[in-house]
Amino acid sequence: MLRLASAGARAIVDMSYARHFLDFQGSNIPRAMQKLVVTRLSPNFREAVTLLRDCPVPLPGDGDLLVRNRFVGVNASDINYSAGRYDPSVKTPFDVGFEGVGEVVALGLSASASYTVGQAVAYMAPGSFAEYTVVPARAAAPVASAQPEYVSLPVSATTAYISLNELGGLSKGTKVLVTAAAGGTGQFAVQLAKKAKCHVIGTCSSDKKSAFLKSIGCDRPINYKTEPVSTVLKQEYPKGVDVVYESVGGAMFDLALDALAVKGRLIVIGFISGYQTPTGLSPVKAGTLPAKLLKKSASVRGFFLNHSLSKYQAAMDHLLKMHAAGDLVCEVDLGDRSAEGRFIGLESVFRAVDYMYMGKNTGKIVVELPRSVNSKL
Repeated sequence: MLRLASAGARAIVDMSYARHFLDFQGSNIPRAMQKLVVTRLSPNFREAVTLLRDCPVPLPGDGDLLVRNRFVGVNASDINYSAGRYDPSVKTPFDVGFEGVGEVVALGLSASASYTVGQAVAYMAPGSFAEYTVVPARAAAPVASAQPEYVSLPVSATTAYISLNELGGLSKGTKVLVTAAAGGTGQFAVQLAKKAKCHVIGTCSSDKKSAFLKSIGCDRPINYKTEPVSTVLKQEYPKGVDVVYESVGGAMFDLALDALAVKGRLIVIGFISGYQTPTGLSPVKAGTLPAKLLKKSASVRGFFLNHSLSKYQAAMDHLLKMHAAGDLVCEVDLGDRSAEGRFIGLESVFRAVDYMYMGKNTGKIVVELPRSVNSKL
């Protein structure tokens, strides 16, 4: 129902009790939408996920927003999710996608205390690979406009910010190695470490990515296609590195572990090299791990964003302020250089996932969801 406030105050759209809001005459919100759904568990995203074209548009509850998605983010962990690895008890079908940017098109009464219809928001909530997503108001953040750069913040930037703050122990002169440094979250680890006056080394897979890393302050980009990472580290950093921000796994994990300095800290935020395998893992030399850690009084810590949600809102607020002040580059890759061109529409999410696992992207991979022909929203 539409509740009109007193003169001079804004109208409140109360969705909390309106079961038939979408039946309202003149509503611009359609009855049906497209979305991606996991229909079978598999580490092969194309096998696991189906594009459904006639799904009911969901209604927000009292504390929720209904967001018309404009841009959605692709993450390496989308494959872990579609393989059922985060919750083994989950049953298909279930929605997929973790984050997006769009406009609020309806909201519950409680949510209307903080948000308005038409407001642009960035959010982290399940089910973003859809034209419309119901988002708890507490999981959203107001942004200046629905631009793709903001998609890089809810998952990728907050992961880097919180993990480095909690586990990095960064200070002036700390030597920090970031693997997959030109990727969605690596770019933020590089910049945040530089803000802390650290010396930053970043691995990447092309000269173009090396140039990007230099542009955001990386002291020593290493293109592993042309330079052996282990050789560079041994020759140029003989005493080791103090912190490793690691997202690749497999041989890169072993290499990073060997490169740790005394009392070094290795932060595992992912291991993308193994996600597409049946187990989700790539082999590491785990048998030697205790001896290597003991020898250097070193540590390995894992970081999963869902375990630090109490710090999430403060992190988002800080990162948004940094971006607004021009202190944070939010590089996004919309697929313009991919073989079939820009990632537009939910059907292109499949291409975007393939593109990421081929290591083609520089920055955060983002898919654009164009305005519906039949909607004014």
